[in-house]
Amino acid sequence: MAQSRITSLLGCSYPIIQGGMAWVADSTLAAAVSNAGGLGLIAAANAPADVVREEIRRAKTLTDKPFGVNIMMMSPSVEEVAKIVVEEGVQVVTTGAGTPAKYMPAWKESGIKIIPVVASVAQAKRMERMGADAVVAEGCEAGGHIGELTTMTLVPQVVDAVSIPVLAAGGIADGRGVAAAFLLGAEGVQVGTRFLASEECTIAPEYKEMVLKAKDIDTAVTGRVGGHPVRQLKNAFVREIVAAEKAGTDADKLEEMMAGSLRRAAREGDVKNGSFMAGQIAGLVQDIKPVSRIIEDLFSQASALLGQAGTLL
Repeated sequence: MAQSRITSLLGCSYPIIQGGMAWVADSTLAAAVSNAGGLGLIAAANAPADVVREEIRRAKTLTDKPFGVNIMMMSPSVEEVAKIVVEEGVQVVTTGAGTPAKYMPAWKESGIKIIPVVASVAQAKRMERMGADAVVAEGCEAGGHIGELTTMTLVPQVVDAVSIPVLAAGGIADGRGVAAAFLLGAEGVQVGTRFLASEECTIAPEYKEMVLKAKDIDTAVTGRVGGHPVRQLKNAFVREIVAAEKAGTDADKLEEMMAGSLRRAAREGDVKNGSFMAGQIAGLVQDIKPVSRIIEDLFSQASALLGQAGTLL
């Protein structure tokens, strides 16, 4: 791949970041993505700080390439994790679910590249003013926590609003999505759902099978009532949550119902009672491949398509 602002910034061969998926993005997956030429991420999520440190150190034994940590700013361990990434010499931090402003000076001083995930132009401009090195503009097609705008509408508006590099996320699982992201003005992509169906992803086999069987309409969004919408694959648990929200169940009860659902999905493969986060593009994922093959296919197809597009104009 030709060098770009993203590959130069991240120190990788391909302008791709693997999504920071809670209970999914561990040291094994992150190292595999980095070894394949992308930038792998370890998801800190709500994990205790010592677990995050252990995962970082394990990733160092699996790859000599740069990798990053995704930090959820609402995590109860955020203060400790923010220090750990400095102490452990992590090269890149991506952030979500809140503002990283409080921690950015220390991260910048230690040389960490900071890439917040944003869901609006206003957020992107704010992150640029705070000193972010790039942003991930994530459309609501994505799995997990989402905003309101689609990738198609969000990415070009963010590209026009900031001068730092923009990566596109949401609805990207093959070379067509990568090519589209570039044509929208992005300089790289963040991919999550496609990596669920990779050989190196350590989630339960039942989770991978649900992704492979998913159709285009097989995701649902819960949490809009409480202001924290989340996209996941439909199952009995999700239908129960949707029904409870429609019935006006209070936020505390809903939170109680959701507790542990991600772990039940990713680690136990509980197809009835787990929350299997995945994007709308899951319907396009048909097979399980090595991470390296997934990345190679994404960019070889994108390159061919972009070349074809040039002949049509």
